[in-house]
Amino acid sequence: MSLIKLHNIIALAENIKTTQFMTEKEIILPRGQMGTVVEEYNNGEAFEVEFCDDNGQTYALVSLESEKLIFLYPDTSNLSLVH
Repeated sequence: MSLIKLHNIIALAENIKTTQFMTEKEIILPRGQMGTVVEEYNNGEAFEVEFCDDNGQTYALVSLESEKLIFLYPDTSNLSLVH
């Protein structure tokens, strides 16, 4: 069972090739890129992760196995963005 849960902040453990949300343009999400878990599959074996820009606009939505993720923050409600 994974420590990662819905709405947790994660980082990528490796580079991930995917497509940009809406445009379908191929992009590489670099190792260390932070995202938010928006769905859990098979009791934590995999997750849907949303990646957003500084304006909160989604640029990638990717399904990933838990082994490709690094758990960072358990609760995003206490985090504030500093600009």
